[in-house]
Amino acid sequence: METIKNNPFEKIPGKALVVFSGGQDSTTCLYWAMGIFDSVEAVTYDYGQRHVKEVEVAAAIAGELKIPHHILDLSLIGQLAPSALTREDISVDSAEKAEERLSEGTLPSTFVPGRNMVFLAFSGILARQIGADHIITGVSQADYSGYPDCREAFIKSMNETINLAMEENIQIHTPLMFLDKKDVWALSDRLGVLDVIRTGTLTCYNGIMGDGCGECPSCHLRSRGLEAYMESIGKNG
Repeated sequence: METIKNNPFEKIPGKALVVFSGGQDSTTCLYWAMGIFDSVEAVTYDYGQRHVKEVEVAAAIAGELKIPHHILDLSLIGQLAPSALTREDISVDSAEKAEERLSEGTLPSTFVPGRNMVFLAFSGILARQIGADHIITGVSQADYSGYPDCREAFIKSMNETINLAMEENIQIHTPLMFLDKKDVWALSDRLGVLDVIRTGTLTCYNGIMGDGCGECPSCHLRSRGLEAYMESIGKNG
Protein backbone atom coordinates (compact mmCIF):
# COMPACT_ATOMS: atom_id res chain seq x y z
CA MET A 1 0.00 0.00 0.00
CA GLU A 2 1.33 3.42 -0.95
CA THR A 3 0.75 6.81 0.65
CA ILE A 4 2.08 10.23 -0.36
CA LYS A 5 4.17 10.87 2.73
CA ASN A 6 7.24 11.49 0.57
CA ASN A 7 6.77 12.97 -2.92
CA PRO A 8 3.03 13.43 -3.54
CA PHE A 9 3.51 14.12 -7.24
CA GLU A 10 5.90 11.38 -8.33
CA LYS A 11 4.68 9.78 -11.55
CA ILE A 12 3.47 6.18 -11.43
CA PRO A 13 3.01 4.26 -14.71
CA GLY A 14 -0.21 2.42 -15.46
CA LYS A 15 -3.96 2.82 -15.11
CA ALA A 16 -5.68 3.73 -11.85
CA LEU A 17 -9.23 3.23 -10.59
CA VAL A 18 -10.44 5.85 -8.10
CA VAL A 19 -13.15 4.95 -5.59
CA PHE A 20 -15.19 8.10 -6.05
CA SER A 21 -18.08 9.52 -4.01
CA GLY A 22 -18.02 13.12 -5.20
CA GLY A 23 -16.95 14.35 -1.76
CA GLN A 24 -13.93 16.38 -0.71
CA ASP A 25 -11.56 13.49 -0.10
CA SER A 26 -12.31 11.34 -3.13
CA THR A 27 -12.40 14.35 -5.46
CA THR A 28 -9.00 15.47 -4.18
CA CYS A 29 -7.78 11.92 -4.82
CA LEU A 30 -9.22 12.00 -8.34
CA TYR A 31 -7.38 15.19 -9.25
CA TRP A 32 -4.21 13.82 -7.64
CA ALA A 33 -4.47 10.58 -9.60
CA MET A 34 -5.00 12.41 -12.88
CA GLY A 35 -1.58 13.99 -12.47
CA ILE A 36 0.16 10.80 -11.34
CA PHE A 37 -1.00 7.90 -13.51
CA ASP A 38 -1.07 7.33 -17.27
CA SER A 39 -4.85 7.01 -17.26
CA VAL A 40 -7.63 7.15 -14.68
CA GLU A 41 -11.14 5.78 -14.33
CA ALA A 42 -13.58 6.25 -11.45
CA VAL A 43 -16.14 4.03 -9.75
CA THR A 44 -19.07 5.21 -7.65
CA TYR A 45 -21.22 2.89 -5.59
CA ASP A 46 -24.95 3.36 -5.27
CA TYR A 47 -25.42 1.56 -1.97
CA GLY A 48 -28.80 2.91 -0.93
CA GLN A 49 -27.21 5.93 0.68
CA ARG A 50 -29.40 8.59 2.23
CA HIS A 51 -28.55 11.12 -0.46
CA VAL A 52 -28.62 9.83 -4.03
CA LYS A 53 -27.33 13.29 -4.90
CA GLU A 54 -23.87 11.91 -4.08
CA VAL A 55 -24.04 9.72 -7.18
CA GLU A 56 -25.26 12.63 -9.29
CA VAL A 57 -22.44 14.90 -8.08
CA ALA A 58 -19.84 12.20 -8.75
CA ALA A 59 -21.20 11.65 -12.27
CA ALA A 60 -21.17 15.38 -12.97
CA ILE A 61 -17.55 15.78 -11.85
CA ALA A 62 -16.38 12.73 -13.79
CA GLY A 63 -18.24 13.96 -16.86
CA GLU A 64 -16.70 17.42 -16.65
CA LEU A 65 -13.23 15.88 -16.35
CA LYS A 66 -14.01 13.37 -19.13
CA ILE A 67 -13.06 10.48 -16.84
CA PRO A 68 -14.60 7.06 -17.64
CA HIS A 69 -17.08 6.56 -14.81
CA HIS A 70 -18.61 3.33 -13.54
CA ILE A 71 -21.72 3.45 -11.32
CA LEU A 72 -22.34 0.10 -9.64
CA ASP A 73 -25.46 -0.96 -7.76
CA LEU A 74 -24.61 -2.16 -4.26
CA SER A 75 -27.97 -1.47 -2.69
CA LEU A 76 -27.59 -4.69 -0.72
CA ILE A 77 -25.34 -2.74 1.67
CA GLY A 78 -28.22 -0.45 2.49
CA GLN A 79 -30.38 -3.47 3.27
CA LEU A 80 -27.77 -5.14 5.48
CA ALA A 81 -26.12 -2.23 7.28
CA PRO A 82 -28.41 0.00 9.35
CA SER A 83 -26.83 3.44 9.58
CA ALA A 84 -27.84 7.08 9.47
CA LEU A 85 -26.44 7.05 5.93
CA THR A 86 -28.70 4.19 4.82
CA ARG A 87 -31.84 4.68 6.94
CA GLU A 88 -34.10 7.74 7.04
CA ASP A 89 -35.34 6.73 10.50
CA ILE A 90 -31.83 6.90 12.03
CA SER A 91 -30.74 10.46 12.76
CA VAL A 92 -27.35 11.85 11.81
CA ASP A 93 -25.27 12.60 14.89
CA SER A 94 -24.23 16.16 15.53
CA ALA A 95 -20.47 16.69 15.74
CA GLU A 96 -20.78 16.84 19.53
CA LYS A 97 -22.79 13.62 19.71
CA ALA A 98 -20.33 11.79 17.47
CA GLU A 99 -17.43 12.85 19.70
CA GLU A 100 -19.40 11.73 22.76
CA ARG A 101 -19.97 8.30 21.20
CA LEU A 102 -16.27 7.92 20.42
CA SER A 103 -15.32 8.88 23.96
CA GLU A 104 -17.66 6.12 25.17
CA GLY A 105 -16.10 3.57 22.83
CA THR A 106 -19.04 3.37 20.40
CA LEU A 107 -19.23 4.29 16.73
CA PRO A 108 -21.09 7.28 15.24
CA SER A 109 -24.55 6.69 13.76
CA THR A 110 -23.09 7.35 10.29
CA PHE A 111 -20.80 4.32 10.33
CA VAL A 112 -21.86 1.85 7.61
CA PRO A 113 -20.58 -1.60 8.63
CA GLY A 114 -18.55 -3.30 5.92
CA ARG A 115 -18.88 -0.47 3.40
CA ASN A 116 -15.20 0.04 2.58
CA MET A 117 -14.56 -3.70 2.68
CA VAL A 118 -17.22 -4.26 0.00
CA PHE A 119 -16.18 -1.20 -2.01
CA LEU A 120 -12.58 -2.35 -2.19
CA ALA A 121 -13.49 -5.93 -3.04
CA PHE A 122 -15.66 -4.83 -5.96
CA SER A 123 -13.10 -2.23 -6.98
CA GLY A 124 -10.52 -5.00 -7.18
CA ILE A 125 -12.75 -7.02 -9.49
CA LEU A 126 -13.45 -3.97 -11.66
CA ALA A 127 -9.78 -3.02 -11.74
CA ARG A 128 -8.95 -6.46 -13.08
CA GLN A 129 -11.63 -6.13 -15.76
CA ILE A 130 -10.44 -2.72 -17.01
CA GLY A 131 -6.73 -3.51 -16.76
CA ALA A 132 -5.97 -1.19 -13.85
CA ASP A 133 -3.05 -2.06 -11.61
CA HIS A 134 -3.85 0.63 -9.06
CA ILE A 135 -6.81 1.50 -6.83
CA ILE A 136 -7.05 4.85 -5.05
CA THR A 137 -9.24 5.40 -2.02
CA GLY A 138 -9.50 8.56 0.08
CA VAL A 139 -9.59 7.00 3.54
CA SER A 140 -7.66 8.58 6.39
CA GLN A 141 -6.85 7.49 9.89
CA ALA A 142 -5.88 11.05 10.84
CA ASP A 143 -9.48 12.35 10.54
CA TYR A 144 -11.50 9.16 10.32
CA SER A 145 -14.43 9.71 12.71
CA GLY A 146 -13.57 6.45 14.45
CA TYR A 147 -14.48 4.29 11.44
CA PRO A 148 -12.41 1.09 11.71
CA ASP A 149 -12.42 0.51 7.94
CA CYS A 150 -10.44 3.71 7.33
CA ARG A 151 -7.32 2.50 9.14
CA GLU A 152 -4.07 1.57 7.44
CA ALA A 153 -4.07 -1.96 8.89
CA PHE A 154 -7.44 -2.70 7.30
CA ILE A 155 -6.43 -1.33 3.89
CA LYS A 156 -3.24 -3.41 3.90
CA SER A 157 -5.21 -6.53 4.74
CA MET A 158 -7.73 -5.87 1.95
CA ASN A 159 -4.95 -5.25 -0.53
CA GLU A 160 -3.43 -8.63 0.28
CA THR A 161 -6.83 -10.35 0.17
CA ILE A 162 -7.71 -8.89 -3.24
CA ASN A 163 -4.45 -10.06 -4.75
CA LEU A 164 -4.63 -13.51 -3.16
CA ALA A 165 -8.21 -13.95 -4.36
CA MET A 166 -7.46 -13.12 -8.00
CA GLU A 167 -3.74 -13.87 -8.45
CA GLU A 168 -3.16 -10.20 -9.25
CA ASN A 169 -0.68 -7.54 -8.24
CA ILE A 170 -3.03 -4.61 -7.73
CA GLN A 171 -1.73 -1.78 -5.55
CA ILE A 172 -4.07 0.18 -3.29
CA HIS A 173 -2.98 3.79 -2.78
CA THR A 174 -4.22 5.88 0.14
CA PRO A 175 -2.89 9.38 -0.55
CA LEU A 176 -4.76 10.90 2.40
CA MET A 177 -4.07 8.20 5.00
CA PHE A 178 -1.91 10.36 7.26
CA LEU A 179 -3.36 13.76 6.33
CA ASP A 180 -5.83 15.63 8.49
CA LYS A 181 -8.38 17.90 6.85
CA LYS A 182 -6.05 20.89 6.98
CA ASP A 183 -3.51 18.86 5.01
CA VAL A 184 -6.16 17.70 2.53
CA TRP A 185 -7.10 21.31 1.82
CA ALA A 186 -3.40 22.09 1.41
CA LEU A 187 -3.08 19.26 -1.12
CA SER A 188 -6.09 20.48 -3.10
CA ASP A 189 -4.54 23.95 -3.15
CA ARG A 190 -1.24 22.53 -4.45
CA LEU A 191 -3.27 20.78 -7.14
CA GLY A 192 -4.89 24.11 -8.02
CA VAL A 193 -8.44 22.94 -7.25
CA LEU A 194 -9.20 24.22 -3.75
CA ASP A 195 -12.12 26.38 -4.90
CA VAL A 196 -13.46 23.57 -7.09
CA ILE A 197 -13.35 21.18 -4.15
CA ARG A 198 -14.94 23.71 -1.81
CA THR A 199 -17.92 24.61 -3.98
CA GLY A 200 -18.41 21.57 -6.20
CA THR A 201 -18.28 18.57 -3.86
CA LEU A 202 -20.79 16.96 -1.50
CA THR A 203 -19.38 15.91 1.86
CA CYS A 204 -22.26 16.86 4.16
CA TYR A 205 -24.15 14.01 5.83
CA ASN A 206 -27.29 16.11 5.45
CA GLY A 207 -26.87 16.38 1.68
CA ILE A 208 -25.94 20.07 1.36
CA MET A 209 -23.37 20.97 -1.30
CA GLY A 210 -20.19 22.94 -0.73
CA ASP A 211 -19.63 24.09 2.84
CA GLY A 212 -22.61 21.98 3.91
CA CYS A 213 -24.86 22.22 6.96
CA GLY A 214 -22.10 23.11 9.41
CA GLU A 215 -23.58 20.80 12.05
CA CYS A 216 -22.81 17.18 11.12
CA PRO A 217 -19.45 15.55 11.93
CA SER A 218 -18.34 15.61 8.29
CA CYS A 219 -19.00 19.34 7.93
CA HIS A 220 -17.33 19.99 11.27
CA LEU A 221 -14.11 18.26 10.17
CA ARG A 222 -14.20 19.91 6.76
CA SER A 223 -14.79 23.46 8.02
CA ARG A 224 -12.31 23.14 10.88
CA GLY A 225 -9.64 21.95 8.45
CA LEU A 226 -10.38 24.72 5.96
CA GLU A 227 -10.21 27.38 8.66
CA ALA A 228 -6.90 26.00 9.93
CA TYR A 229 -5.43 25.91 6.42
CA MET A 230 -6.59 29.42 5.57
CA GLU A 231 -5.09 30.72 8.81
CA SER A 232 -1.82 28.98 8.01
CA ILE A 233 -1.50 30.84 4.70
CA GLY A 234 -2.74 34.15 6.09
CA LYS A 235 -6.20 34.17 4.49
CA ASN A 236 -9.71 34.32 5.83
CA GLY A 237 -11.97 31.32 5.12
